[in-house]
Amino acid sequence: MKNKLLVAAIGVLLSIAGCKDKEEEVVEPAPVLSTFNGPTYSDNYTSIAAWASRSQWNLANVHDPTVAKSGEFYYMYQTDASYGNAHAGQGHYPFRRSKDLVNWEFMGMAFKSPPAWIKDSLNSKRARINLPPIENPTYGFWAPCIRKVGNTYRLYYSVVVDDPIFGADRNSYWTERAFIGLAESEDLASNVWVDKGMVVCSEPDGVVDYVREGGNDWNGYYRFNAIDPSFIVTPAGEHWLIYGSWHSGIAALKLNPASGKPDKLEKIEDYGVRIAGRGNVNTNRWQALEAPEVVYNEETGYYYLFLAYDELSVAYNTRVARSRNITGPYIGIDGGNVTAGAECWPMITHPYGFATHTGWVGISHCAIFQDPDTKKWFYSSQGRLPNNVPGINASNAVMMGQIREIQWTEDGWPAVMPERYAAVPETAITEESLVGTWEHIAMQYQFQTIQKSARVILTSDNKVSGAVSGTWSYDAAKGVLSMSGNKLYVKTAWDWEASPRRTTLSYSGFTASGQPIWGKRVL
Repeated sequence: MKNKLLVAAIGVLLSIAGCKDKEEEVVEPAPVLSTFNGPTYSDNYTSIAAWASRSQWNLANVHDPTVAKSGEFYYMYQTDASYGNAHAGQGHYPFRRSKDLVNWEFMGMAFKSPPAWIKDSLNSKRARINLPPIENPTYGFWAPCIRKVGNTYRLYYSVVVDDPIFGADRNSYWTERAFIGLAESEDLASNVWVDKGMVVCSEPDGVVDYVREGGNDWNGYYRFNAIDPSFIVTPAGEHWLIYGSWHSGIAALKLNPASGKPDKLEKIEDYGVRIAGRGNVNTNRWQALEAPEVVYNEETGYYYLFLAYDELSVAYNTRVARSRNITGPYIGIDGGNVTAGAECWPMITHPYGFATHTGWVGISHCAIFQDPDTKKWFYSSQGRLPNNVPGINASNAVMMGQIREIQWTEDGWPAVMPERYAAVPETAITEESLVGTWEHIAMQYQFQTIQKSARVILTSDNKVSGAVSGTWSYDAAKGVLSMSGNKLYVKTAWDWEASPRRTTLSYSGFTASGQPIWGKRVL
């Protein structure tokens, strides 16, 4: 079963205890803009997590976001998930809006009830394999994708039915069945949606049968798991749905531009072609990758396929590969063929922690979007607090929406900035302003392990000491800091971990092998 069922754990009734964010020593860097007033809300939002406090949520209670702009507002839709299941009984697919990507207004739920076609389709498919109907299915509402097509907004959404049945023998066991549907709206502000029915579903391909070894046997018997949709219109005008998770990889499915659906689903080949996998894609039916997001960057001429690796509660990390063609092959920074199952590099997010904070885990299932006016690119996902943070009951169920700016490297890879976006005005960054003490994170991939920062000092004679040694230089025209052989992209930033918060500088880049390097100036 897909690991997103871990989300259900946050529905346990929680006795909420207040807690301040972890603080250590307070340092005072020279401010970039001493008069800028950035966000001050706490990363521990448990005191306002209840439904009655939703007007105060801002980016609290966000999971698997998708973002699109309509008029002066950005709209963010998401999986049904909240601390303590505060959203339960209120509808499905929570959404909020913002003018500046910093201050968000919670708007409610996109859908009032499950679309009727899901139950009908589910029981029709059960009848085909001689299973009785499910009268009251248990639904999971996961991972929508919002896109504008012409003057219409299309919302591709995931619904999973999870009603396992154990009988007298293994042949009577039934696991999840997933569906991707489509709804359309002419005006996001109205929240009026017209449901268009099923786009695709999880369909067995006969490679693995239904026989289970028990409740922990999730060996996938579907061709592709029909969740986590991402939608793209190519420069040539073709419409594609990219979807899938865990079972046998990620699929690309060509759609009819007029209907937003495939023309037919008659045979298993009609469900799409695999464009990404992990490991032996011919035999591995439990691949630990999911949440594809695909975008096209017209400046580089590449399609970029972002993938979530590993389980979502702690280990989640984001990878990216690229291709000249929508169906691949998708190639990593190291030349690996991700379509054929190679490990995907570069990694662009990973569990991490700066010195004055508990750190963040579960950072993936991203939305990638571009501001139509400034042309800036952004990465958005949830971040979770780690397990067992003192003073917070079920701290890993605290899910804060996080938006970060993307800087494209000279060779065309997306580097995600370490500090969350706060609309800090950009100022001239000189070589002199880089001199000082930095917190530096050279991330190595480690399952369920937070990568911690260490101190690095840049001196005026262009020497580097501390956790990194060597020399440094700065190209002010490109905003690139070269440090000990790595190119790092420098931006003004909001220091979310400082107390009080303040402006600073941050950098992001990659090692030659595609491991991310993050840093921020603290002194």
